[in-house]
Amino acid sequence: MSATSVGATARPVSEPSFFEFVTLIAFMMALGSMSIDNLLPAFGPIQADYALPSANEVQLILTVYMIGFAVMQLFYGPISDIVGRRPTLMIGLVIFSIGSAIALFAHSFEMLLVARLIQGMGSAATRILSVTIVRDRYEGREMARVMSITMMIFIIVPVFAPAIGSFFLLFGTWHTIFVSMLVLAVILAVWFGRRMPETLRPEYRMPFSVKRIADGARRCVTERATFGYATAMALMFGALMGYLGSTQQIFETEVYGLGAIFPVVFGSIAAVMGVASFVNSKLVRRFGMRRLSHIGVVGFAAVAALMVVVALVFNGKPPLLLFAVILAGCQFLFSLTMPNFNTMAMEPLGDIAGTASSVIGFYTTIVGALVGMLISQSFDGTVTPLALGFLVTGAVALAVVFWTEKGKLFSPHHADPLPGIALH
Repeated sequence: MSATSVGATARPVSEPSFFEFVTLIAFMMALGSMSIDNLLPAFGPIQADYALPSANEVQLILTVYMIGFAVMQLFYGPISDIVGRRPTLMIGLVIFSIGSAIALFAHSFEMLLVARLIQGMGSAATRILSVTIVRDRYEGREMARVMSITMMIFIIVPVFAPAIGSFFLLFGTWHTIFVSMLVLAVILAVWFGRRMPETLRPEYRMPFSVKRIADGARRCVTERATFGYATAMALMFGALMGYLGSTQQIFETEVYGLGAIFPVVFGSIAAVMGVASFVNSKLVRRFGMRRLSHIGVVGFAAVAALMVVVALVFNGKPPLLLFAVILAGCQFLFSLTMPNFNTMAMEPLGDIAGTASSVIGFYTTIVGALVGMLISQSFDGTVTPLALGFLVTGAVALAVVFWTEKGKLFSPHHADPLPGIALH
């Protein structure tokens, strides 16, 4: 049976090295992020082209994308448990490409929103399959290490996304950015199709069953660690979405008026997140997921409180350097939580990795998108709503983690072993 067949159990001789595996998984994850970040400099031209009355209205481009992204995550995981990881990803990339093509010919803002919805529906496959494939091959702290390295690459790539978007705007319209998304989807399809073997283990392949899917979803909700860390992850993701939704107005136009320098500031802050992911990948095998993520969420809430104080002292417009340093601190601590929260949420559910990834992905994305929309839509020409949003999400996430661990923070436990092995 060939490696490209749905039911393949043997791996090709030239299967990807560890470096190529991690890079390919990171590329899968980065496609969705690139589809958000490289559009940020185009908010102004899109608002002008469609004569939108408010810059806040343009933020719907992010919201509808995340809604489609969230909803379709419910389907890709169970499908991949039935037919395999490879064909499921290809289905998602086709849907994403259709959305990208529609955006090129969108004659109204409403049609553009439909295109973004379809794009989100397609890119959900990259998020679900990337986590699922990593869980297929790794577990415990080793999985957290792989996810951290993946997140580092995943973050570094979009660091340049706003600058790339700005570059396209110099030589064309915002439509050119959607052309680049289409090209990236084709590159990913070819690379994945040629190099990634089927990772679904034969004994985990399941026939279609509504009851089985429902039982898997029920396990996600009733497993304390899964539900607790997924909820904390959703809240932290909401903070990130609130930042992404309002960052263009904060840095480029209304608060600091940086104009063309905006991608540099955005990229610098994103680079700090990449550094944090690298640090996490080096420390997680020694100190464990719980210690690092608990330090991250406690620190995030504390630094967010400082951001609120600074925002209030300066009437919502603190000096750029001061605000950027505090924001970068929050993002550094944020990056210590997300890969570890994700790993701990997935850890008890390796036998239903696809379904679990779908349910967790849907839940965290829809909650995160809604929380992020509340934060970004509260933008009032100052940084105060963002600071308050960070503080509330960080504090509630900390409370949820406290509940999940039954009041015992910073301690490794029996579910946090150091297997140090790949599940080949």
